[in-house]
Amino acid sequence: MDQRVETRKALTDAFCRAQTAPASGRLEFADLRCAGLSFRVTSKGSRTFCFRFRDPLTRASTRATIGTYPDIGLGEARTRADAMRATVAGGANPVIEKRKGRAGASQRAFSAIAERFMVEHSRRKKRSADGDDRNLNLHILPKWKSRQIDDIRRADLIELVEGLVATGKPVLANRVQSLISSIFSFALDADLLSANPCARLRKRGEETAGTRILSDSEIRLFWRRSLLPPLSRGVGLAMRLQLLTGARPSEAAEINLNELQAMDKAGEETWIIPGSRTKNKRTHLIPLSAAAVAVVQAGLELIDDDDAFLFPSPTREDSSIDGHALAVAMRRLSESEKLTGPGSKTWKAEPPTPHDLRRTFATRLAELGVPKEDRDACLNHTPTDVGSKHYDLYERAKEKRAAMGLWASTLTGILRVGQAS
Repeated sequence: MDQRVETRKALTDAFCRAQTAPASGRLEFADLRCAGLSFRVTSKGSRTFCFRFRDPLTRASTRATIGTYPDIGLGEARTRADAMRATVAGGANPVIEKRKGRAGASQRAFSAIAERFMVEHSRRKKRSADGDDRNLNLHILPKWKSRQIDDIRRADLIELVEGLVATGKPVLANRVQSLISSIFSFALDADLLSANPCARLRKRGEETAGTRILSDSEIRLFWRRSLLPPLSRGVGLAMRLQLLTGARPSEAAEINLNELQAMDKAGEETWIIPGSRTKNKRTHLIPLSAAAVAVVQAGLELIDDDDAFLFPSPTREDSSIDGHALAVAMRRLSESEKLTGPGSKTWKAEPPTPHDLRRTFATRLAELGVPKEDRDACLNHTPTDVGSKHYDLYERAKEKRAAMGLWASTLTGILRVGQAS
């Protein structure tokens, strides 16, 4: 065991600088001007400050390391020793308190709290959890992963979001801002913060209402290319079903087979989306036209008897593809060199998204003279008036089947023109 030689002395910076390593063991100088503070010099040349005290509970003599000299100067060492002495006077062990502080710091890291948010809130309560996960890992954690949540200020959020706006992604910027605000609100509710730096912060990105609808030539182009590379057949069928039914991307992508009803009864085939899968949490009944039934049957031909989903995920067991897969497919289609012919020029000039298929469906129904109440029912829009919202529970199944059939017939006619040419 190394021998320790202790001396009591009023320490000065000049004295600390002048100390050289002993031949063996270590030298320790107790500071007469600061009770408990010691300056240590080892035979290997290490020079450090420490604080010696008796544990308030066990009364055992204990040492707490303060830091290396000259990284920490004498003045700073005395300040830290004074703080430790106050901790001991308060009945606590500064070594244990420091360990607790390190543990608390890891728990208060932004990455740790973001993961808690995903587990305890987003994945448990939000249908958009996959989107939260992507935005978190792509746009937030690369910048804030190692930061303490207490240290993140309003200016940091603005800088991050404005960076996305500057790259021409205003909608993404707003989604990221909303996610960050939700994480801070979660931390606030968990008593990990006293204030949300995102509170009342206006959206940084300028959003405009979507107006993109597909023309006849673009519809024919989409239908022709939707089942060909670079798209997978399952994803293409999901998007075709979107165009035929006006379903949201995630609703079409994540169909569970038990949602399909009366598939063996011609003219009665129905797709019932449970409230747990719809945006407004209301069960949505979609009568399937003959064209939609054909798409479903094509999907059934691709899966195994024990599959639970119409469009199973190729990478995740017992899971379906998700709505994001449709967005990726649409982007790949727009970027494909094989996207040629009538409609390709306008398509590439303003690449549509899966949601534009839903907008096209709604717009075409309006053009066909379908009443607004029936269009809203087909789209599962939430009623705004009290009577409809709470008392009118009529599902308009008959009207919806007529509207779906009318659009399917019109779509068939549009596609037939392309075939004739």
